[in-house]
Amino acid sequence: MLDLQNLPGGFHDNPFPHYDRLLLHAPVCLQPDGSVLLSRHADLERIYKDTGLFTSDKRAAFKPKFGENSPLFEHHTTSLVFNDPPLHTRVRRIMSSALTPRAISRLEPGLIGTVDALLDALPQKADLIEDFAAQIPIQIIGNLLDVPMADRAPLRDWSLAILGALEPVLTPAQQAQGNQAVAEFKAYLQDLIAHRRQHPGDPETDVLTRLTAGDEGGKLSEIELIQNCIFILNAGHETTTNLIGNALAMLNDHAEEQARLRANPELINSCVEEVLRMASPNQFGNREAARDTEIDGVAIPAGTNLHLCIGAANRDPAVFGNPGSFNIARKPNRHLAFAGGPHICVGLTLARLEGRVALTRFLNRFQSYRITSRQQGGRIRFRGFARLEAELSGG
Repeated sequence: MLDLQNLPGGFHDNPFPHYDRLLLHAPVCLQPDGSVLLSRHADLERIYKDTGLFTSDKRAAFKPKFGENSPLFEHHTTSLVFNDPPLHTRVRRIMSSALTPRAISRLEPGLIGTVDALLDALPQKADLIEDFAAQIPIQIIGNLLDVPMADRAPLRDWSLAILGALEPVLTPAQQAQGNQAVAEFKAYLQDLIAHRRQHPGDPETDVLTRLTAGDEGGKLSEIELIQNCIFILNAGHETTTNLIGNALAMLNDHAEEQARLRANPELINSCVEEVLRMASPNQFGNREAARDTEIDGVAIPAGTNLHLCIGAANRDPAVFGNPGSFNIARKPNRHLAFAGGPHICVGLTLARLEGRVALTRFLNRFQSYRITSRQQGGRIRFRGFARLEAELSGG
């Protein structure tokens, strides 16, 4: 029905008709390599919650993909997202303690200042990704780790290269770029961490200081610390850039909903949730079956790699009425854009805040805007734009 190793033409631009067919005809879709593609909301929700039967550990899958001694293998098998307890529990606890609602509320004034400065600098003809959406999370995550402003230029390219290596099919050039990005980022962080240990910041606002100090459960090893700092940047950058860019594109394409939001700014929260549902920044997740099981009568042997199609689950008609319709007031909205269970995105409150502030300030600044040209990012795991050129008016 759909082979992730051999995608049909046009899939990157518009995968949603393919998702609809999966949901209707093959919600448990066997892949030629023995993995399984899952698309139903109920199946993903069950898998996210059952961490005993479905593991996040990707060592077995990533060893042949990246090579056991590669920088990419070290990163993607040490970071929070591809680990189970006890590492996942320790790292998540430390991160969560630095991303409480109270801590995030303290970030809002700085976020507003960052967004307004970017809006001030936007030309009448702008690339809404390069000039706006991509800049916001880089600065916010840079602030969380207290990365000096002068050192932030390479962060976006490092993130794109490392996360790009998670695509189902990699070229040798993409693999080389990913390995180089991990190596360069790791070398930079070693120096930054050494400096922070000698000159600690405020643990209430500096996540790197908090991670370095550890907690009652102990400290992270040097490799765990470095690789999870890389993870914080990657997770916060890619998804938030895509959320803001996708939202601006969808509001451009649905003029009636944009007018509705301008007339009813209190709908901004539900608007952000609807963008997360319809154009999920993260379209795919993965788990591995820890034991023999079955899903919908299909045998799933232990060790099977499961592709969790978040983009399809968020359009499952069993959960969402008229799922192909963009409705900024949709409630309830039980989307899985942030995954679920113990691995639900640790930064979801911050991502929502960034999306809400960016959209509100943008729409308040510009009476209208028109997207003149766009280019999708060309990846299936992460959905967003590489370029989103627009003409702005009324600023």
